[in-house]
Amino acid sequence: MCSNRKETIKRSSGRFISFINHVFSLVRSSHLALYSCKYSRRDYTQHQLLTIILFKEYRKEDYRTVICDLEEMDRIRESLGLKSLPHFTTLQKFLCRIKPIYLNILFKCTLKIFYSPDDTIPITAIDSSGFTSGYSSHYYSIRTGKMRKHFLKTSIAVDTDQQLITGFMISKNRVHESQHALVLLKKCHKSQRSNCNVMDRGYDSEKMHRLIRDTLNADSVIPTRSWHNTANIWGKYRKEMTDNFDFARYRKRVLVETKFSVLKRRFGTDLKSRSFQIQKKEISCKIILANLDRFILFVWVEVFYRAVNENRDPILIRKSLIDFRTKIGSRFIAPTVEIY
Repeated sequence: MCSNRKETIKRSSGRFISFINHVFSLVRSSHLALYSCKYSRRDYTQHQLLTIILFKEYRKEDYRTVICDLEEMDRIRESLGLKSLPHFTTLQKFLCRIKPIYLNILFKCTLKIFYSPDDTIPITAIDSSGFTSGYSSHYYSIRTGKMRKHFLKTSIAVDTDQQLITGFMISKNRVHESQHALVLLKKCHKSQRSNCNVMDRGYDSEKMHRLIRDTLNADSVIPTRSWHNTANIWGKYRKEMTDNFDFARYRKRVLVETKFSVLKRRFGTDLKSRSFQIQKKEISCKIILANLDRFILFVWVEVFYRAVNENRDPILIRKSLIDFRTKIGSRFIAPTVEIY
């Protein structure tokens, strides 16, 4: 019994160290400076603080808890090069201080791992959901008759083949889905072009079709709101959707809902911050982690499962790792992967 428990702890520790190595390498590959000011005390670098914040979101913990856990994680502190741990308020102030553009750059770095500038996404699915922002319990809200919880509306674009989030939009108010989609489509087109965009019936409008087909030069698959009486459906592209609807590509749309489910189950649906600007950064960290988690899973599946089929030969494992790093190239600073 004791040996099994030690083995479980060792595997868990190895999983966290692998995650820290990947995150730390990704943060260092961004344009974030080591220190925010030339007059800084330089106790901790911004790379270290941002990695700890992402580790906090990865474990769905608060600032106090993650610092308490790091006190007992010697190997993770060594990986980050921490001689001492920051106070939990240091992390909170750093998240308030860091500009959202650096999180956007970090998000784009996760896309560069999988895509080159010339790559084209076959099908992109777009949908929206909400993240809870509230501090009173649901029971208390029912007793008082006041629903104190509100939601931050978040729209994401997902590559249905790679299961990657290629773009996102966040708003404080519950705006209509199409308002997010019109902006999100243009943002995604600048970073990574898509051949087809699929959405549900709530996005149906002639303006949406014209943007996708005439401006972005892609296909749009959006069901119309009326299926029976085609004479009442106006618009060239909406009538085309009614007459010749591509059900094969539209079935890929459900994968964006799957991605929302994975995002909320893995990294939580509740936001701990009170300010809207900090809540946006919190959601951005969750989305960055979702893409990075996909990359870590890709490493384990593509490299280590290949080694399992080859009888776990250590030489073949290391050769697979070298081939994988060569395949990724300069898009990502690949960390040292420890084999347990």
